[in-house]
This record gives sequence, structure tokens and C-alpha cells, in this order.
Amino acid sequence: MSAKIIDGKEFALSVRGKVKDHVTRLVNDHGITPGLAVVLVGEDPASEVYVRSKGKATTEAGMKSVEHKLDAATSEADLLALIDDLNNDASIHGILVQLPLPDHLNEDLVINSIDPAKDVDGFHISNVGLLGTGQKSMVPCTPLGCLMMLRDHHGSLSGLDAVVVGRSNIVGKPMAQLLLGDSCTVTIAHSRTKDLPEVVRRADIVVAAVGRPEMVPGDWIKPGATVIDVGINRIDAPEKGEGKTRLVGDVEFATASEVAGAITPVPGGVGPMTIACLLANTVTACSRANGLEEPEGLTA
Repeated sequence: MSAKIIDGKEFALSVRGKVKDHVTRLVNDHGITPGLAVVLVGEDPASEVYVRSKGKATTEAGMKSVEHKLDAATSEADLLALIDDLNNDASIHGILVQLPLPDHLNEDLVINSIDPAKDVDGFHISNVGLLGTGQKSMVPCTPLGCLMMLRDHHGSLSGLDAVVVGRSNIVGKPMAQLLLGDSCTVTIAHSRTKDLPEVVRRADIVVAAVGRPEMVPGDWIKPGATVIDVGINRIDAPEKGEGKTRLVGDVEFATASEVAGAITPVPGGVGPMTIACLLANTVTACSRANGLEEPEGLTA
């Protein structure tokens, strides 16, 4: 058996199309343009590339894009003052502080200074609590993207057995909460789980988000299961030449794709959905802030 490939690039394009359509309606019907502000502290090359991608995608969707690039030595007080200004700016509906921050800045303090209604990353402690108790919240982008792809593939997730491998605050824990919200039976597994292969083998849905290259081989996968690979790991690729590398996920794609019913590739699977869901969260935040109908199919 060869698994169906869940094309994250194609699915992300469809999500971005829905976002753009909703933005057009907000602008034409209500005179409101959703605004996203991204704050970057320091000059981390990977973060700079990501911020540029976010800005481009925001503009292409018809939204207002604002970038604040701060020196690496920026004080905590100055950063918090900027966030306070953005919290009080009615033209800004989403605020994202790019992580990681320089060591002298307290990430928890910074994240929790963002207005929860504008926290499009879904990391604020209030949003974490709201999600955990099944209430309306802003949802972290990567888990939201995974949920969208699972719903699209399965339709209803009710009653399915799901295993999330990884317990991070960014992916593992919110992913489990979202799956619970869709009536899955959910297990959170991790590196210390006893008999991890057997735990994974019973799952109808496997979400791998542990950050270890190709940790989950095909013989851990239940035949016909759906595998969502969140991992993005760069490993040596001597077959390409000296010093060359390639990207792999947390799942051993070659073996897992022979067993699974459906699987996301790396790259081209979950990755493109993260920015698409950031745009979706910004439109959702804008709609909620103005008491308008939320975009259909773009929320948890």
C-alpha cells in the first residue's frame, strides 16, 4: 500500500484564498482592513527570512502589514512599551513577536503582555487556558493547520484514536486539545513513554512533533493510519555531495508512506500551513474585534 500524500502547499493556497476572500468582504462591506504587526528583535537570519515571508503573505491577502525591527540590545521596557502601543492601535488586529528573543528578554512576560484578542500566535496564557477548557480562543498556527488538514481528509474525527508524539507548548499540547475538541481519544506520548512503538501503533491519527529526525519508522504505524509530520530537521546528505544537507521530518517517510493511509511530506506538508493559519487567525481576530461573522472554515 502506498499512502495518499497530503499536499500542504496546495491546501495552504486554498486557505490563503479563503482569507483573501474574507478580507475583500471586510474591506468592501465594512470598510475594515485587517492589520498584522510583527515584531523582530535582533538579527537572527532564519527569523528575518520568516518575517519577510509573513509580511509578503499578509500584503498579498489584502491586509495591512506592519513590521517593527528592533536592535538586539533593545530593553525589555522599550519592547513592552511598543507592544502596549500596538495593543491600543485599533488598526492592528494581530500582534506577533518573533521568537526566539535575545537572552536578556523574558519571553513569557513579553508574550503575556500582548492583548489576548490580538495574540495570533495563540501563546498567551489566557488563550492557552481558553483552549484547554473548550472556549473560544486564538489557536496556535501549526496545530490549527494540522487540524484543518485532518478535517479535510477525514471529515469527522469523532471517535478516532489519536497519538501526539511531543509535548511542547507550541505544538504538542495545543494539538491534543484540538483533537479532544473534535472528539478524538487522545494520547500525548514523548521520549519517556513506555513502549512508545506500541502506543503509536494503536493510533488512527499520528501527529509527530518531537523534533528528532526520522524518529518514527514505518513499523510503528498502524496500517491505514493518517500521519501528520510536524518535524523539520536538517541532516547531512552526503549523496548530494560534500557538506550538503536535506530536510526530513520526525517520521521516516520512505517506510511510513508504505503503511499509512495518508501522510504529510517534509518539506511541503505542515510547514506552508503555519503562515496560512497566521493569516486566518488575523482575519478571525479582526472579525471578532468588530462583532462580525467569523470566516467559515478558518477556525477551530
